[in-house]
Amino acid sequence: VVLRPASGSRQQDAPGAADGLALASDPGGTLNFLAMVENLQGDSGRGYYLEMLIGTPPQALNILVDTGSSNFAVAGVPDPDVTSYFNPELSSTYRSQGIEVTVKYSQGSWTGVLGTDVITMPKGLYGSYTINIATILESENFFLPGVKWHGILGLAYDVLAKPSSSVETFFDSLVRQAKIPNIFSLQMCGAGLPVSGSGTNGGSLVLGGIEPSLYTGDIWYTPIKEEWYYQVEILKLEVGGQNLQLDCREYNADKAIVDSGTTLLRLPEKVFSAVVQAIARTSLIQEFSSEFWTGTQLACWDRSEKPWSLFPKLSIYLRDENSSRSFRISILPQLYIQPILVIGDNLQCYRFGISSSTNALVIGATVMEGFYVIFDRAQRRVGFAVSPCAEADGAPVSEIEGPFTTADVASNCVSSVSFHEPVLWIASYALMSLCGIILLVLIVLLLIPPRCQHRYTDNDVVNDESSLVRHRWK
Repeated sequence: VVLRPASGSRQQDAPGAADGLALASDPGGTLNFLAMVENLQGDSGRGYYLEMLIGTPPQALNILVDTGSSNFAVAGVPDPDVTSYFNPELSSTYRSQGIEVTVKYSQGSWTGVLGTDVITMPKGLYGSYTINIATILESENFFLPGVKWHGILGLAYDVLAKPSSSVETFFDSLVRQAKIPNIFSLQMCGAGLPVSGSGTNGGSLVLGGIEPSLYTGDIWYTPIKEEWYYQVEILKLEVGGQNLQLDCREYNADKAIVDSGTTLLRLPEKVFSAVVQAIARTSLIQEFSSEFWTGTQLACWDRSEKPWSLFPKLSIYLRDENSSRSFRISILPQLYIQPILVIGDNLQCYRFGISSSTNALVIGATVMEGFYVIFDRAQRRVGFAVSPCAEADGAPVSEIEGPFTTADVASNCVSSVSFHEPVLWIASYALMSLCGIILLVLIVLLLIPPRCQHRYTDNDVVNDESSLVRHRWK
């Protein structure tokens, strides 16, 4: 397979367009994309995972694929919610670095110890590679009942790596050691299927490039705005073809990211409220529980009925590589009205696959299951193409259309200030230091004897330039 990166925003097959992305077609080479097809299992409710062999002799574990974090970590001690864990004492190639690391997610956290060991992937790259690995010793709401994975594979940038960006990430190690192109792609095939099913839904993580059989039509690319999360720029949202008419900065407050480790489509509170109102207004349901929209209640229909025809299509507009153009990715209700539970013989219950967020718009599994998503780190862009597995009852449940003009939106919908976590730490320490200095000065002033203080007279005038009057001390 030879990849030819697009010269414009769509993937072209023009001869001679290869730009350092010639990939091995030799089955015995490092890269064999067909061997990576369907190397994932899982569902949108509990994540998609890859089998990995760790250590010498190898210990087999299932690893959650997460494009929203940057640490590679596995259970290192028994846990009630995991069926397997990595025992470093049984690996002759494990080397502890003795560095404690804690990672917090939007839900859950863990603490472990950094080390290195060799890994192989039965359905990934050929060969063994030495990788930074954290063994999880304590966790809270991280491993959940029913999950079939035992660790997490963070595929974001090193800026997010803990305890610091000096910890080389899993994918950076593969690029350096295996000399593969700095690009990977992801397909998750759970559209229209129960979100917490048997865990046998397929999916593919292609390391080093793009597998043509995993998409149809063109690949549309949007620039990566900041290389920490996979941050993109969203221009507008439509529900049932109707623009929400919000300022485009609302969609990017305070960031918009593509994150396979998030199960839902998460929207900033103002955007979420507008989307819910638009869906309720355009759906064919007269009365609907507010608890359904907030995710605390399921909606159930007779199993012979398909409720998806009652709900509208949802479209997200992304800025094209040509900044004067955009394209839209659309999901049908089969992706955001998700079957989750069967009651008795007759009822199928569904959840709302969209939730509110306080700090980001997150394109999670709810949307990603409709597309083949390319994380082209080499050219700093994320690509979307229609996934052939995104079907329900034989009909596609996702669409990509474009180009569209961006004349009706701002030239930049993303704040120019980047509040990366290290910057926040520096700002926090600086503010704490400033507060300490001010407090110290106040204490010194309070301790100065009264006789040393200046006695103001009627001739002392203080000008307040922000006021319209001059104040005289009395």
